[in-house]
Amino acid sequence: MEVLFTLLAHRYERHSVLLTSNLVFSEWERIFKDPMTTAAAVDRLVHHSAILEMNLPSYRMESAKKRQGKPSEDADAASATAP
Repeated sequence: MEVLFTLLAHRYERHSVLLTSNLVFSEWERIFKDPMTTAAAVDRLVHHSAILEMNLPSYRMESAKKRQGKPSEDADAASATAP
């Protein structure tokens, strides 16, 4: 995804970037096929950055489960702890 790299390179140390991902940095080679491009993109992204790692349930996944009539993970956990 060379367009993302170009955006990161253009905004590097000039403007803010907010990016969300469900991949850890070690898996970004799935996005950027070239390891050097991957390393450069991650380097530009994390330099001067604040990384917020949020290990929370996915709102989209929960919403999709509710639409399909499947119990959510919260409901499963509640029923497992109920007397």
